[in-house]
Amino acid sequence: MKWIFRGKALVFLGALAFTFNGVAQEITSKIDRDSIKIGEQIIYTITATVNPGDEILFPEGQTFFPMEMVEAYKIDTTQLQPLKILSRQYALTQFDSGSYLIGQQTVKVNDQFLQTDSVRVEVKDVLVDTTQQKLFPIKSYIDIEKPFQLSSWVWWTLLAIIFVVGLVYLIFNFKKKKDEKKKRIPPYQQAMLSLQELDNSKLIDDRNLKEYYSQLTEISRRYLEEKVEIRALEFTSNELVEELEHRRQSKKLNISQDLIDDFKRVLQRADLAKFAKMAPDMITAKADRQNVESFTNSMQNAIPEPTEEEKKRDEAYQEILRKRRRTRKIAFSIIGIVAVLILSTVGLIATKGYDYVKDAYFGNASKELLEGEWINSNYGFPPMYLSTPEVLVRKVNDSITQMVDENELILGYEVFESGTVFSDIYMAYFSTEYKEDAEIDMEKLQDFIFKGLENEGAINILNKDEEFRSLDGTEGAKLSGSFTIKNPITQTEIRKNYQIIVFNANNKTLNLMIVYNEKDRYADEIANRIVNTVEFKNETE
Repeated sequence: MKWIFRGKALVFLGALAFTFNGVAQEITSKIDRDSIKIGEQIIYTITATVNPGDEILFPEGQTFFPMEMVEAYKIDTTQLQPLKILSRQYALTQFDSGSYLIGQQTVKVNDQFLQTDSVRVEVKDVLVDTTQQKLFPIKSYIDIEKPFQLSSWVWWTLLAIIFVVGLVYLIFNFKKKKDEKKKRIPPYQQAMLSLQELDNSKLIDDRNLKEYYSQLTEISRRYLEEKVEIRALEFTSNELVEELEHRRQSKKLNISQDLIDDFKRVLQRADLAKFAKMAPDMITAKADRQNVESFTNSMQNAIPEPTEEEKKRDEAYQEILRKRRRTRKIAFSIIGIVAVLILSTVGLIATKGYDYVKDAYFGNASKELLEGEWINSNYGFPPMYLSTPEVLVRKVNDSITQMVDENELILGYEVFESGTVFSDIYMAYFSTEYKEDAEIDMEKLQDFIFKGLENEGAINILNKDEEFRSLDGTEGAKLSGSFTIKNPITQTEIRKNYQIIVFNANNKTLNLMIVYNEKDRYADEIANRIVNTVEFKNETE
């Protein structure tokens, strides 16, 4: 099998990076040994030689797939004028035997992204001498249920909700008891008691007549509200007087017009004291207090005993009030819970970031794919082995079929896909067979691939090509970049990233394509993980 790769862009980029700022910027990597046993660790070291003022960002997290990072050590710095040498070590391991290729690692130097070389590691089985070691039958396994766990922020949110609900309950319970306590005192006795408390106050002695008249009129209004069922607390003074006169004329109240006129004058003087700051003298204030008491006594005698029908209406009214209080309690509880949720969300966004909150509350399809169970399978012939979050299904692509029919050099093709180019993440494997005498030119092959994307509606395609080596050492090419495509449903433009791995095997080309949304960080990690698993195994394996 013959493999061909072309890529001059990296040479130019490397030269450009070397001459940046007139001083060399060099990134190298090494391992302390290239062969380990299962479970042993190697030390992977990345060394950066840069200018003293440069900002360096080394790889973080599980970027050494298929090797597993055990620990990342602190950065070691050496000052060697006029350069600065920084190095960082990582402890890596693997628990399956085989030959593994640690892919290129990206180091950010200022605004540049520099990459290390790939490194191969052999992981060997641990040999067991069965002649010396006695063997025992395998013990049966025991299923252990994984304990249910919740994130700490969930517990804090629940605690805050319980606190708010408890606080609302205590407030309403206190108010209910207070209302019941007031309710046990009949309106007339409550009015007389309030007038006595007003007499014991020092409002007149302190010449605080504005507050004095405010309490005096409130006592009479509350009495009318509860006893006569007039909306006295809501009415203006004129409206209240008009309502009293209307009830006198309709013979619902047996009071004289003179009594209403005296009460009207009290209300007018109270309005002047409260709003116009024209307080009457103390003698008039005391006389108005007696007028209110006389008015209350007269009203108590003027109200006829309620009929059975009126009692039923009163019970219905009390039921309406109870429903209102219950509705108000529920509304305040809901408002409190919503407020807690909003404050908790704002706090999480401030501490964890918007992306974390969005993924935690609403989920993220790409994150679920990344963290879910992956599938190891092979596709086409020669078989390409790779690991994907979803299995690729054989399909017939009309756009590719039309392009194949138009090309006389192509004998056939097969396609395995998951999703479409408009999906959040699209994975596809293409195998194209050419005539034996056909010369496969990499540039024409790239044009063929990009024409397929253009047929799907892609525009503004940006491309970067570089060399690629699979896990088994097979050489190929890697095309990566971005393009814009219009969503057929919403008609909005979507910016997509893509990675395409191309292999040329005799009269066949084998392509692995991964397309995903540009701002999807999880999809980018998925694409890199898939690419790092590409492998061609020998027929004997």
